[in-house]
Amino acid sequence: MFTGIITAIGTVREVRDQGDLRAVITCPYDPAEIAIGASIACSGVCLTVIERGGEPGDAWFAVDISGETVARTVQDQWRSTRKLNLEQALRLGEELGGHIVTGHVDAVGRVIAREEVGGSIRLTVTTPAEIAPFIAPKGSVTVDGVSLTVNEVVDHPDGTADFMLNIIPHTAEVTTLGTLQPGDAVNLEIDVLARYLQRMQNLKG
Repeated sequence: MFTGIITAIGTVREVRDQGDLRAVITCPYDPAEIAIGASIACSGVCLTVIERGGEPGDAWFAVDISGETVARTVQDQWRSTRKLNLEQALRLGEELGGHIVTGHVDAVGRVIAREEVGGSIRLTVTTPAEIAPFIAPKGSVTVDGVSLTVNEVVDHPDGTADFMLNIIPHTAEVTTLGTLQPGDAVNLEIDVLARYLQRMQNLKG
């Protein structure tokens, strides 16, 4: 389980095709605090550490990425030099600073507009019809692993929706969201509470 509060930006150092993909990701963590078998969210994708090494502040870890994961996430995410938002799994007793995030990507959205507003960045993201009902104004959504609050939603007749986000300067600096431009794809995870509410509503109906 995660919170959507990013703790580091990592870089994909290499990717090897071994049936599944194996990626080596560099990061500023202490390798002694990265356990084999631990979960790390990589731009919103929960992956299991299978190797790790390096020095404090200059560490690396390796993960295997299944074909299913590759198919359901941003298509150029698993390539050398790609920057990733990293979050280690929540430990019991730690502060839940964002919202409950599972690290399971529900869909891929696309940035369709970017606007500088004051010192912040206003992004508009379009989302597929299958998850549009779960995006609500003032609700939570995870974009490339980052917990964010939805400002506004515009629904379309085909079932898709556009939603607006405000990226404050701090978030733009410590995540990859500050570099997003129109046309860029992003991993989306809906609020887990919205998922269960929809399921209950469907059963009642």
